[in-house]
Amino acid sequence: MNVRLQSGETAPDFTLTTDTGDTVTLSSLQGRKVILFAYPKAMTPGCTKEACDFRDSLTGLQAAGYAVLGISPDQPEALAKFVERDGLTFPLLSDPEHKVLEEYGAWGEKKNYGRTILGVVRSTFVIDERGDIELAQYNVKATGHVARLKKQLGLPE
Repeated sequence: MNVRLQSGETAPDFTLTTDTGDTVTLSSLQGRKVILFAYPKAMTPGCTKEACDFRDSLTGLQAAGYAVLGISPDQPEALAKFVERDGLTFPLLSDPEHKVLEEYGAWGEKKNYGRTILGVVRSTFVIDERGDIELAQYNVKATGHVARLKKQLGLPE
């Protein structure tokens, strides 16, 4: 059975390599609000739509105090191509062993074209300044997700 994080739980800490080869550690962001979104694969249509929506909303999210991070099993080189191709302006995290994705419950069985496969469950986590889960959403739809999230967080469209 997959882990499912709940509001109020401590967000699992992690250190992962980014698209630039740097590392990001969640605990180093304590004191800031963080939106961590898990997506299946760089440069695929749904993941591109979601990442570009976060890119286009980044100014407003940052003004409200949020840092945005994307996470997938892609290698840093693939993430760097994604960032360059689509002009993404926030870090993408590489989790090829899907250890962090598993800790967040964003890796598991899912339906894909009628087949059950193991993979990334498109998910979004809002982490508060203390490092606690404020919101955990699983099986989100890429299209319109950022607008729905902003509405849930009480942010302007």
